[in-house]
Amino acid sequence: MHASKLLLAAVLAALLTSGLHAEEAAKAVQPPAPPTIELAICLDVSGSMKGLVDSARAKIWSIVNDLALAKPTPRLRVALLSFGHQTYPEADGWVRVESNLTDDLDLISQKLFALTLNGGNEYVGRVMQRSLDELTWSKDAKALKIMIVAGNEGADQDQKVNYREVSKRAIASGIMVNTIYCGSPADQIAPGWKEAALLADGHFATIDQNRGTVNVATPFDARIVELSTALNATYIPLGTQGKKGLANQSVQDRNAQGLSSSAAAGRALSKSSKLYNCSWCLVDAVRTKQIDLTKVDKKDLPKELQDKTPEQIQAILDKKYAERQKIQKEIQEINTKRAAFVTGEMKKKSLTDARAFDAAIRKSIRSQAASKGYAFTEETK
Repeated sequence: MHASKLLLAAVLAALLTSGLHAEEAAKAVQPPAPPTIELAICLDVSGSMKGLVDSARAKIWSIVNDLALAKPTPRLRVALLSFGHQTYPEADGWVRVESNLTDDLDLISQKLFALTLNGGNEYVGRVMQRSLDELTWSKDAKALKIMIVAGNEGADQDQKVNYREVSKRAIASGIMVNTIYCGSPADQIAPGWKEAALLADGHFATIDQNRGTVNVATPFDARIVELSTALNATYIPLGTQGKKGLANQSVQDRNAQGLSSSAAAGRALSKSSKLYNCSWCLVDAVRTKQIDLTKVDKKDLPKELQDKTPEQIQAILDKKYAERQKIQKEIQEINTKRAAFVTGEMKKKSLTDARAFDAAIRKSIRSQAASKGYAFTEETK
């Protein structure tokens, strides 16, 4: 009897140990979480900054597309803050957090297009402070964390919050500060912007907010935009947020198209990249295992899916994702031709984007990303 009990205990122990080993093995084969890049974009929205805001609206996708070329492919989170608007509360330093750090790029686009301009006090120190204190920055030491501040008035206007102290706080938290002065590097106030960046291991750039942005229309733009619209049909909304997300996706398509064919093509390319995520989409949520399809409330599904079994729904999701991949591949293939055309046109017409908003950001980020082990083998247009 004693021997049989010992044998049973040994068997149970072996099964338990085997189970633990299996669990450890399962964890071992899980792909590692992608590295994170976080950008907090702080824009001066005082009365004279129309060119800057329009550039940000048009070229946010150019920045995303450049980051999509990074190896390894990161998870991108973007925040948006605006400052210098006279209608914002004085107690907040005329600063507003438009969006916390998020991977919902359509939300960032929505917030950019909702910005208005109004003369006011442009407090650089205050917007940097709000970015540090209110955004949910990653705690991962390997994450690349960058604050981008752009404006055209003196960086030391804020007498309450000194930008020098905030820059030191930022880098102590692992956040680099890149500053963009909308003016000439020879201007008397330019050195303050440069100092704000250098104190936080960042980069300083000057841009021409009104004439720096270059948009080149190409014969490929119409087809790329057509494919971008077709992509939307591969997304299935989940619940109320899903319906809002799907609607906003189309709104941001139209916003980009309203700016230029170049902006629309840039957005389409972003939608074909791994950095474009839609957590409100059933296809993506199931594919990334954010939700269990068998536990989804039927009322959160589109009507055409509510009477189907999980297996039938999964088959539909697989088909939608296959369609999406096919369209994304075509967008990328056409964009290769588009990029070559843009390069040729810029060379032919002696155009340069050296003093453009997105060029300044892309150059800075590439340099800083190298310090975190990223590599870029291509150029975006």
